[in-house]
Order: sequence, then structure tokens, then C-alpha cells
Amino acid sequence: MATSERGILVIISSPSGAGKTTLSRRLLAEFPGRLSFSVSYTTRQPRANETDGVDYHFVDDATFERMVEADAFAEWAEVHGNRYGTSRAAVERALVSGHDMVFDVDYQGGRSLSDKWPDDSLLIFILPPDLPTLESRLRRRATDSEEVIQRRLRKAIEELGYHTQYEHLVVNDDLDTAYDNLRAIYLVRRYGAQNRADVEYPLAELAQIVQSNHESGARDHAVGLVAAGRSS
Repeated sequence: MATSERGILVIISSPSGAGKTTLSRRLLAEFPGRLSFSVSYTTRQPRANETDGVDYHFVDDATFERMVEADAFAEWAEVHGNRYGTSRAAVERALVSGHDMVFDVDYQGGRSLSDKWPDDSLLIFILPPDLPTLESRLRRRATDSEEVIQRRLRKAIEELGYHTQYEHLVVNDDLDTAYDNLRAIYLVRRYGAQNRADVEYPLAELAQIVQSNHESGARDHAVGLVAAGRSS
């Protein structure tokens, strides 16, 4: 990989339960040499399947506050009563070295990152097929209380309204199809829309997938989800 090549910030957002984490991890698994995960700092307690330094850097409130005061974060926000932040130094290192980073963040984090690095950001919003499916996915986690689930559902309606900030929308009604769209969006941004002798991927074909996704009605679908949520 040429060091003169600028990195890309692959910013993937969605409401809780829409599938951004699953899709992000699949993208990372396919391109381990090209992509790395941006490990956020958080004041949230780790879940049973999470590892410090891999899923998040788990810190206490005092440590997080010291980092805020030191301007150590490229972005930070409070979500569901916990704070999350992205290391500014890690982002700068990736961009300068030409390495692409995946960010699994909410709309606040996505906006902050893209405001700071507009030319380096690829903004993708993952949509659920419908609100009942979103609720079902949250309940299947079996890690949150009913009160927390209801709060997350209310928050999801609010977050869906920010889809307009994103260049690409992907409906996650079928995981494989959603991933194919996400993968195509990333590869076309990284390598362009024309086939190249030095790139193994069929870029023209992938560009058609991206175009088809744009024409799929995902933006109208997002508008409908927001309307349904606000009327319920």
C-alpha cells in the first residue's frame, strides 16, 4: 500500500438494532489488511462478550473527562446515559498512513467526524426493514431491561431522522444483500468505478450495485420509517 495514499474514514451509523455492528465486522473481516476498526473510548460497562481494547476502551467518568479537557477526542457524545469518544491521534495516524478505518458510531459521531474530515469521510446509514423488526432485534439481545428497550426504541425514531446527513443508505432486510451493497460502496470509493489492471475487484460491476442501491428507494423508506415512528 502506497504511503502517499490518503486513508478513508468509513463511517457507518444506524439506530440500535439495525445491524451496523454486524455489517461493520463483516467488512473488517474481509479486508483485514486494508481496514481497521476504530476502537472508541466509553464510560459504559462492558457486556459479557466484550473485550477491553478490542470492542471499546472502557474507562471511568473521571478518565473520560480528563481526555475531553485535553482535546484528545476527534468526537465524543453522550448516548443512552454513557459517553463515547474517538481518539483524534488514531484518526490522524490512519489518514496520513493511507489506512482506512471503520467507525461504528451514532449520527452525532458521524457528523463530528465528517465535519472535521469532509474529504476523507464515507458516510453510510443502515436502515431496518421496518420498526417491528427493529424492536424484535433489540429484544433478541436479552441484555437490556424493558425500560431500556423502550428508551432505545424512542431514540431509534429520533436517530432515523438524521439519515439525511448520509450519502449512502442501505436497508438491512437481508443481511447478505445489505453487505453486498456496503462492500460495493466501500470498494468503489476506495478504487473508483472503472475496472483497473492493478485491482482484482470488478469495479464497473460494483459501481452498478452502488447505483442500483441509490435507485432502490431507500431514502423514501427512511422517510416512511420516521413517519411511522412519530405516529405510533
